[in-house]
Amino acid sequence: MSETNSVAVGLAGTGASPFPPQPAESENPTSAADALGGTPFESFDALGSWSRRDFIKGIIASGVAVSGVPYLASAASRPALQATGERIISLNVNGQIRRPSVLPNETLAMTIRYKLGLTGTKLGCDRAECGACTVLIDGVTHYSCSTLTMRARAKEITTVEGLESETGELHPVQQAFMDELGPQCGFCTPGQVMAAVGLLTENPDPTREEARQAMSGNVCRCGAYDHYLNGIMRAAGEV
Repeated sequence: MSETNSVAVGLAGTGASPFPPQPAESENPTSAADALGGTPFESFDALGSWSRRDFIKGIIASGVAVSGVPYLASAASRPALQATGERIISLNVNGQIRRPSVLPNETLAMTIRYKLGLTGTKLGCDRAECGACTVLIDGVTHYSCSTLTMRARAKEITTVEGLESETGELHPVQQAFMDELGPQCGFCTPGQVMAAVGLLTENPDPTREEARQAMSGNVCRCGAYDHYLNGIMRAAGEV
């Protein structure tokens, strides 16, 4: 016979239970609410100025506060994370050396507009599709929204603000666009100007079809494409 069975048999012979004794139930059972002097919510009335409505509001508010902690923590740490890795670099913009503080993943469009204050460069699609952010880098057109600022170091960057002559005269392309009524709403105009300057720098005497192809990456939502093409043909040979 196993030890367990022998113990059970021994206890059975004496009439004792093989299980530990359980505490006796109270003859007058009292609920938790009764022990606190009423319902759980009423107890707060007795303890202070809390009402049942206050208690429920408090529970809801505490739940919202706890659930929002991760978001608030991440938001609070976001500026510190963004600042990590910033470096002061030298950029040659419109013939001037500028030294902005730049993030590793910062685009040239963001730096130009928000660090250097050259707001002629527009942000449209922000994914290299509309051409509103076009600038010249070493004389070649680039979408600044898809060009990392770090890659533009030791290069000559020209924005639309850099086209004006020292005497305040407009660039021939700018003047031709005005003469041909190219700008409508004007949002795309800086990008159109920079694309046209890049074209005429490379090809001073393009055909209309060559100009059309070269400008195909610049969107004009007002539909003034022919006006801009007329301006390019007018400015050809003057750049």
